[in-house]
Formats: sequence, structure tokens, C-alpha cells
Amino acid sequence: MRARYRRILRFASWYLAVTWWFELFLPRIGLIKVAERTRTKRMRRFARGFHVLAADLGGLMIKVGQFMSSRLDVLPPEITAELEGLQDEVAPVSFAAIRAAVEDELGMPLERAYALVDETPVAAASLGQAHRARLTPRDAADTGLDEVIIKVQRPGIDEIIDVDLAALRKVGGWLSHVKLVSNRVDMPALVEEFALTSLEEIDYLHEAASSERFAAAFPDDDRVSVPVVVWERTTRRVLTLEDVSAIKITDVDALVAAGIDPAEVAPVFAAVMFDQMFTKGFFHADPHPGNIFVTPVTDGSDTAAERGWKLTFIDFGMMGEVPTSTRTGLRKMLIAAASRDGRGLVNAMNDVGVLLPSAETTELERAMTTLFARFGGMGFAELREVDPREFRDFAVQFGDVVRSLPFQLPENFLLIIRAMSLTSGVASALNPAFNLWDSVEPYAAQLLRDESGNLVQDLAKQAMETAGIVFRLPKRVDELITRFENGSVAVTNPGLEKRVARLERTIRQAVSALVFGALLIAGVLLRADDAVLGTVLMVASVAPLLAALLPGRRGL
Repeated sequence: MRARYRRILRFASWYLAVTWWFELFLPRIGLIKVAERTRTKRMRRFARGFHVLAADLGGLMIKVGQFMSSRLDVLPPEITAELEGLQDEVAPVSFAAIRAAVEDELGMPLERAYALVDETPVAAASLGQAHRARLTPRDAADTGLDEVIIKVQRPGIDEIIDVDLAALRKVGGWLSHVKLVSNRVDMPALVEEFALTSLEEIDYLHEAASSERFAAAFPDDDRVSVPVVVWERTTRRVLTLEDVSAIKITDVDALVAAGIDPAEVAPVFAAVMFDQMFTKGFFHADPHPGNIFVTPVTDGSDTAAERGWKLTFIDFGMMGEVPTSTRTGLRKMLIAAASRDGRGLVNAMNDVGVLLPSAETTELERAMTTLFARFGGMGFAELREVDPREFRDFAVQFGDVVRSLPFQLPENFLLIIRAMSLTSGVASALNPAFNLWDSVEPYAAQLLRDESGNLVQDLAKQAMETAGIVFRLPKRVDELITRFENGSVAVTNPGLEKRVARLERTIRQAVSALVFGALLIAGVLLRADDAVLGTVLMVASVAPLLAALLPGRRGL
């Protein structure tokens, strides 16, 4: 294990040194073109090197590679493409080792625990291995299940994870001393978040509980299905659950053969993932193609039968939670993005904690507005048609703005970013012309409708406060004029009374305009749900509008 630890650190230290030399040192001495000219080649070399390291060592290195392969948003294709197939290269554990692990955990011979176990694994992952099996007649009668899947933790994986986490903590400590990194990400905290997720992933009791919690979040949703857990045959290292194997979500040929249009699956999958993150607050953080099936549905009269299929989620070892405060900020971000509101998006980023409160965001707002104006609403297929030089020029300008701001990665964001990246990737694999905006916009509109009550309440509160100002302001201005008239305020300017009167009218106009806007917006929002009240508010807004547009001319 010591050799494993040293190998990880040697790899990390070498590429950190190479990156420092080319990306920090050479630009400082005027050789930035050298760094730019060699960047693609260096990235490919790094990706190939890490691919070899992860495939050879397994353990958490596979998980790190999986995460990097999903970061299409920040990592270049030279890295993500090289690491895409990493999970499929994990060598299976011998069945003899699996048998020993199961018998040790369940405390009985394998033949007594199950009627039959297939020695050929269904899947071999970095942390565990899965086999098909059949329950004994007694267990089948108790559970109502027959065909099951047994997930077994890889023997010795606890020690491997301890070593890998120690190495990652060391690398995170190194990066925390790099100002460019530490200003934006708390690397030690990020590593600890990854550690917590990894330790939960190898605890199958935790996964079983997460599976049932996920199912409880979608109790009457015919879009979603979850396998049943066989608790009598489940421990920390062995998990037995219903065999729900169906069509892999990205197997386009199999979907078409089953009469299912892949292009119809993409928006439903995206909407289900949005529901998890923005509404439920508990989401599947590892929605890669191997963890989602499309299950044909032919029986029954519900919507799923009419649709002809449903989505079946498996592997709940990596789950994420979104606190209420963060969820509110994320919803604001989604609504702002859907409405192409650059300023609203930046404000929502502040709410979530992506930007430090001290950040000066004027340039970022301008950059976001430009981004939406040029690329907003485009799908991946359309983006591919954009001139690469235009992308490059914008990336340079946008990158300068981003680097100048104190960005940070809040807690839980690692899993949110991973889930969103995988969601976009899976949907695009189902339909290359899929445009994520087509799912974002109606979902954001629904969020806005759901929150319209809160918005109306806020507007009503603002209108009442404004009305209070309207009613109090004349009295205050009259008191001020009275003080001028009785000499309690000494003045030497004979035109001051006229100026005060003009100021009073100007304030009245501004307040009337505010009241008009508040009543009109409230009426528009309410009219869809309550036509009578909405219409009354819209009609009532005419009075302050006239007051704003037709002020009295007395004293001019």
C-alpha cells in the first residue's frame, strides 16, 4: 500500500510541476506563446498518464477519472474523451473471493442464502461487483421477488480507499498553497466532501436507505421506478435488491427496436433530474448511462403505459442533498438562465455563495448578458456550427473576467455539477440535436408559476409600503412648508418654496409610477389563477398611472 501511495503522489507532483512551469512561470517571462503552443499536447499526455494510473490502481482513482471525464464544462475534450471509458476497464474479482465475502457477511453458506448465483458478474466497478441471483423459495414468498442482483464490496477496498484518500488529502494540501486555486476553491474541504461521498458509497446499508428515500420522493410519479431492497440479505458489504435490468438509457438501437423514441426520453430524463435538484433537494449524483434503464411498460392504464416506458434508477451509493437555502438560489439561477437575465444570474450566484459578498460584479453581469445574447438558447448541435475563432475570442474575454473575481465552490456543489454534467451528456447521447434549453425554459416557467404566490406577496408588501409613503409624504412636506412659513427654519433663498412644491410633485409622480407597476405586475401574475382578482388589480393600476402621467400644474 505504501507503493500505491507513493505512485499517486509522484504522478501528481510531476504534473503540478509541469503545469506550474508552463502556465505560471513561462508567461511571467514573456513566453506565453510557448505555453499555448504545447497546451493540447500536454493535456493529452496528462490524460493518457492518468488513464493508465487509474486503470492499474483502481479504487478511488477510477472515481476521480470518472469525475474528470464528466467535466465537459471546464475540461477540454483532450482530457474528457481519454477518460470516458475508464469504468469499463475495471477487472472483475474472482468468484471464489466473492463467495467468501458474501458468506462471511451473511454468516451462512452461499447455497443457503440464495437458490442460485451466476458466477459471471453483471458489472465490475471500482468499489464493488454485481452478480445475478435467485432467492430461495422461502425468501421469494416473503418478498414477492424471485430474480435479484447481489452487490458485493471488493475485498480489501476499505484499506485501498484509506490510502487513496491520504494521497488526495496531500495533493489537496499542495493545491491549497497555490493562490490561483485557493482563491476559488477550498481544496481540503473539497477532498473531505469527496471522501465522505466515497465512504458512504461503500456502505451498502446507507445505499439501501438512500434507495428507499429516493423512491419515497417519487411516490406517485409514473416516470420513475426504483428497485426493491431485500433487507434480509443486506449488510454493510452485501446488498441484495430486485433485478430491474432493462434497456440502458443510451442504447439507442435497443430503444428503437423496442418502439421507444430516444428523442422523447431525453427531455423526460432531464425533467426528472431537475425535479431532484431543484424541488426534492435529494438527487442521484451519479446518473451515468450504466445507472439508468429505460423500462418498457405495456400493462395498466396509467400515463407510463400510454407513454410506453419509464425510467428506472439504480445504484444509490452516491447521492447529494441540497439545503433549502441553496435550493432557493439554484431555482433563481435556473429562472435567470431561462430568461437570459445576466444580472439576475449573477445575483443568484451571490445567493448560492459561488461569489464572495465583496465581489465587484459589474463586468461579470456585462459578460453574462453578452453570453446570453450570442449563445443563449443554443443546443450542442448549434454550438458546433459556431466559428471556433468566435468561441476562442469570447473565451479569452470571459476568462479574464472570471479570473478577476473571487469565485468559490460552496459545499455540495461538487455533486451538483457532476449530476448536471452527466444529465446533459446522457440527453445529448439520446438525441444529438437535444437542446437543454428546451427543458430548462418550461421547467423554469413552472417554478415561476409555483412561486407566483410568494412573488405576489412580495409585490403586495412593496405596494403597501409605497402606499404608506404616499400617504405620509404630503403631511411631511406640509410640515416642512409650515416650518418655512413660520420662520422656524431660516432661509435666504426666496425661490425655495416653489422648489419644495416642485419636489413634492416629482416625488408624487415617482411613487405613483411605482404603485402602478406593482399593481399591474401583481394583476398579470394572478390573472392566470384568479381572473377576477387579477383583473381588478390591473384596472386599479390605472389610477396611479394617471396620477403619474397627469400631475397637477398648480404653482408652476
